[in-house]
Formats: sequence, structure tokens, C-alpha cells
Amino acid sequence: MTGLDPDNWDALRALGHQMVDDMMDRLSTLRERPVWQPMPTALREQLRTGLPHAPTPPEELYARFRELVEPYSTGNVHPGFMGWVHGGGTAVGMLSELLVGGLNANCGGRDHAPIEVEREVIRWAAEMCGFPAETTGLLVTGSSMANMIAVITASRAVPDGLKMRAAGVGSRKLVGYAAATAHGCIARAFDLTGLGTDSLRVIPVDEHNRMVLPALEQAIARDRAAGLEPFIVIGTAGTVDTGAIDDLNTLADIAARENIWFHVDGAFGALAMLSDTLRPGLRGLERADSVAFDFHKWAQVQYDAGCILVRRPGAQVDAFAQSRAYLAREDRGLATNGPWYCDLGPDLSRGFRALKVWMTLGTYGADGMGDMIANCCAIARHLAARVEANPRLELLAPVTLNIVCFRIIAPVEDLDHFNAEVVKDLHESGIAAPSTTIINGHKAVRAAIVNHRTTNADVDRMLDALLELADRRLVAG
Repeated sequence: MTGLDPDNWDALRALGHQMVDDMMDRLSTLRERPVWQPMPTALREQLRTGLPHAPTPPEELYARFRELVEPYSTGNVHPGFMGWVHGGGTAVGMLSELLVGGLNANCGGRDHAPIEVEREVIRWAAEMCGFPAETTGLLVTGSSMANMIAVITASRAVPDGLKMRAAGVGSRKLVGYAAATAHGCIARAFDLTGLGTDSLRVIPVDEHNRMVLPALEQAIARDRAAGLEPFIVIGTAGTVDTGAIDDLNTLADIAARENIWFHVDGAFGALAMLSDTLRPGLRGLERADSVAFDFHKWAQVQYDAGCILVRRPGAQVDAFAQSRAYLAREDRGLATNGPWYCDLGPDLSRGFRALKVWMTLGTYGADGMGDMIANCCAIARHLAARVEANPRLELLAPVTLNIVCFRIIAPVEDLDHFNAEVVKDLHESGIAAPSTTIINGHKAVRAAIVNHRTTNADVDRMLDALLELADRRLVAG
């Protein structure tokens, strides 16, 4: 053995081929498997081995993976998974992860090809969102981190804002604005950056779950009159509960008039820009100062692959770059090719996320992805039509994109509890896995059609099973 390389490369090669074959078999037979199943307590205990001091053959570890891990994963690759907003991944994306592991590149910076792949992916993302060619950005864990980077960048972009890098955010009275339906990571960004959640003004929404714009304008005026500094307004392209889209174009008008940074949290909805039929619903996104979204949702890229784009060249570097002797940029050699990605966000060590995005979008094409996204929305409309046609069901929110929120109507004392329990029954059946949420005070069954494998037949099967399980509960009393 040299270092940690194997003594027998052929044996490890054979194991690798077996792993690929097994995972391909799994992906090609998903409908024959349960979406999800609970992991037995005894198997959980088998994973609690303690720190392994002695070596274990990789064949044995793989056997443990097949027994203890593979059957009990989240299930979001399955066409029956309709919970939360989880992408389904692709076989090509899986193979790209193998290539990434082989290269083991650190994409914090320096002069190597993986950096150029990420730059190309950022150019693709900018084109998708209608941003200019000089847009900066980077790939991160997900929209939570992307939104935080946007908040930090915007706070440093105010007049004399760079002084806060030394003096701290307490030296300014910055306030921002987002709708009541905004993702919880927005408030968390205000918390973790030291701005404080009290500095985020929560603006009410209308009957379509979109920000009430007169209320936003009134809040900005009140804060200015109180001597505060409005610095960011955050619109949402695809709310997590219902998929609603704020009036992004009017938000852009307000932000421009007030000289406030306009950010869009497009965690999954921004990908609708790839569809000719859906793009008009996001008009105004192309005017944002920054956009956060996830390739690992509707673009079906393997986890994790979030993205932040910033329109203004230099704004990210101003907010994040640092000078250290051990990170010196040289005029030639490996330590060239600035700006480095560690200058655009908080991470110094970064994996090669861009390859799976590059290979996935390259394999299927932007137009093909747009068609798939539009098809997800068509399936959601099919499900909504079935809900509206059934007197036992009630649609609880308009279907803007791909999320359908509804509930079962039944003669029970606590309808919210009943719906929640039926969804749990459905999960444990292995047939389908929607999630739940609260809409206008009611517990809703929430079906998000994000997986490219899901069809009308899959949502029909989900709905039929849900009603059958409801009947069983009613009969059991």
C-alpha cells in the first residue's frame, strides 16, 4: 500500500463497478419500491458502532450500506415523493459525483479547470435569469446560504457600508423587508448576520399569498421618518407553502425609487425562467440586484447545489474578500486566476459542485429542463382539478406553479388532526409522500410536484390512496 491507496486496484475497481450497477438498478426500478419506510430501531442501533480504530474492508462497509442505509433514505428520488421541495436527481448527476470525488478539487480559488467550469455555470445562471454577462456569483450549499450572502452583500453596498466590516452592523440602523410568506431562512439571515430579526419588517400578503405592496411602501416611509436605513427589499419567486410569486416587477420599481437593494429569493421558482410559458409570471426578476436559487430543486441536480447571483460587479468582493499571506495571488503559476471564489462568500474550502450542474444541464439542455418544469406545473393543475371535482376535498390555495394545497373534508371533530394523521398513514404505506402546511388556519395536505419522474398517474395514485386511508380511519372511528 502507498499511503491510503489500495493494495489491489482491480478488487476496488470491481467493487466500484458493482456500486454503479446497483444504483442504476435502483433508479430504474423505483416504482417497484416504497417511497419511504421507517428505519427499525434495531437497524439504527447497528449503525452505532463507535469510532472504528481498526480497518474494515470496503466490501463489508458497502454491504452495511445496502442493508442499513439504502432502503431507508428520504425517498425524494421516487416519483411518489411530493413533500417539501426536493429535486429527484438524475443518473447523469450521480455519475458526475463520482468524477468529482475522483478529482477532489478545492474550488476556493487558484488556477485550474474546475474554477472555469463554475464560472461557466454562473454565466449560464445569469443568462437564465436575464442578468448581464458581468454578473458575479457562486455555488453554495443551498438558498439558505445564498440568501444570507445576498443580505450581507446588500448591507455592505449602502453608503460607507464597507466600514461595517470592521465596526460591525451595530454601527448602522439597517432594516429590510419581506413578505409574511417569505422562507424562514430570510429571518435567520438577519439573525445570524447580527442585524437582528427585529430589523426585518414582515409585510402582509393578499389572498393570493403575494406581498401587499402599499403596505411595503408605508413601512419604508415609516422607517425613514424614524431615522432608520432601509437597505433591502426581498421578493419571493415561489413561496415555500403555495408557490406564489410576488409582483417582482413592481417590487423592482419600488426598490429603484427608494434606492434600496432588490433581492429575489427564487429557491425553486426562479428555475421557471427556463420555461417559455412560465417565464412571464416572473417578470421583474431580471431587474433584481441579486437572486438566490437552488439547482438541486427543479433543475434536478444532485444535492447540494445552491446559487447566488449578484448583478453589480465588485459588490461581492467588497463584502467578502480578505487578504492573507497564505492566500497571496501571484502573477503566474497555480496561485493566479483571481478573483477566487473564496472572495465571493464565506467559504474558503469549497467542493466542485459545478460539475454536476454542468453535466446535468448539458445533458438535458435548458429547453428540455424548461419543458420538464412546465410539465410539473401541468401535473399540479391536473391534481388541483381532481381536488376541485371531488366534494370530499377542498382546495385551500391558488395553484400558481407546482404546489397544490388541499384538505380532506370529513365528519370528524378535529379536521386538522384528521388530515395530519392521514398524511402520516400515507407516508407509512410507502405509496406516496406529500407534506403538510397551514393555509388560512387549516392543516393542508401539500403536494409539491418537483420530481421529473412524477406523472399524472402518480398523483392520481397518491390521491386515491389518501382517500382510501381516510375511509379506513373513519370506519375505525
